[in-house]
Amino acid sequence: MKTYLGKMRGVRAKRDIPDVQDALWSWLGAVTGMGAICWLSTHWLSQHLLVVASFGATSVLLYAAPESPFAQPRNVLLGSLISAVVGVACYKFLGGTALAVTLAVSLSILMMQLTHSVHPPGAAAALVAVIGGSEITGLGWWYPVMPIGIGCAVMVVVAMLVNNLARHRRYPLHW
Repeated sequence: MKTYLGKMRGVRAKRDIPDVQDALWSWLGAVTGMGAICWLSTHWLSQHLLVVASFGATSVLLYAAPESPFAQPRNVLLGSLISAVVGVACYKFLGGTALAVTLAVSLSILMMQLTHSVHPPGAAAALVAVIGGSEITGLGWWYPVMPIGIGCAVMVVVAMLVNNLARHRRYPLHW
């Protein structure tokens, strides 16, 4: 028992001085990516929802941790789409119930792992499909396409453009 509990203590992390230049590149990516989605949502697709909460977490991965396996295009696109489909299916079959929420998140994780496309914000996309309210649930099977698919595609394109401007960054590492 002592060994088991000892694992939870962890060790003190050694943190370097924050890299201000890298943080500014992350900021530029996030402001450009989210700005593009908001602009599209307001001016081009004004009758359609294009901004969802999971895009905030996707922005962190794409622009602040572009080398992360979870930030690679396959994971962002496929993981988010699969999760959104799972979330919509759970809502269609079970409504906005606690069981639908539980299964949407857990099944999306299972499906992402089985398809080698784990993207943590994908589970949030599945959750939003169930609890997002009438504006989201009203989209039905379109939800994985728009906002999820189009929004993720825009953010991946912006990540490729912005991250590769910096000499010390490379995105994507793989597809």
